[in-house]
Formats: sequence, C-alpha cells, structure tokens
Amino acid sequence: MATELKTKKNDASVEAFLQTIENEEKRKDCMTILSMMKKITREEPKMWGSSIVGFGTYHYKSERSKREGDWFITGFSPRKQNLTIYIMPGVDYYKELVQQLGKCKTSVSCLYINKLKDVDTVVLKELINTAYKRMKEMSNQK
Repeated sequence: MATELKTKKNDASVEAFLQTIENEEKRKDCMTILSMMKKITREEPKMWGSSIVGFGTYHYKSERSKREGDWFITGFSPRKQNLTIYIMPGVDYYKELVQQLGKCKTSVSCLYINKLKDVDTVVLKELINTAYKRMKEMSNQK
C-alpha cells in the first residue's frame, strides 16, 4: 500500500512564513519570486507543508510506486543553503533555458540558486512561465 505524502497544501500564511526568513537578501529574493510567480500563474500562493510556497495544483498517479495525490504546479522554498524553485515536470525538459540562466544547480524538478542576482531573471520568468503552461496543459489532458 502506498504511503501518504506528508507535504500537503494548507491554510498557513505565505506572507507570515516569508517574514520568518532571517537573511534579508534571501527574504527579498523570495518576495520577488513570490510576485513573479503570482503574475505568471495568476493564482494565489499556498503553503505546502511548512516550507514550500506553491502555485496551482495537479493530480498525479505514479505507475511505478502506485502513489497518487495532488501537488503544486510550480513553487519555491527558501532552504538554508539556497533558494529552491520547483519546475514541473522536471528541469530536463527545459535544458536550453536552464543553460541560459546563469549560476544554478539542478536535480529532477528542482532548480537551486544561491541568490536571485546570480541568474538572469528574464530567463527565469520564461522558464517558470513555459513550465507552468506545460503542466497546466498536461493536467487538463487527463
């Protein structure tokens, strides 16, 4: 039997969460990303678990693990070491844009940046917009 996901959408305040970020530059970067994602998705942000800000939702079913549930389409999390931006269905679909971003690391659906000033924000907006639209289309086809 598949285990239930611990990270779920909840009603915690996104703004209150972001105000707890001690590093001023990281907090400002998060506010910029929040504004950027609101504009791109035209959706209200929601907390997922205690540390992820997510936009939109889609339902997934994994053939491999038999797990299914709801997940955010795009989002971000201010981790201790970096800012994590979630790009669904995975950053490999957007290699050209990622290569144009600047200083970042990737893994599966995560884009890791240290500071927003390390990347080209025009390219970041295009990446988030392209990935968001793709996931909306994919989730509407099911």
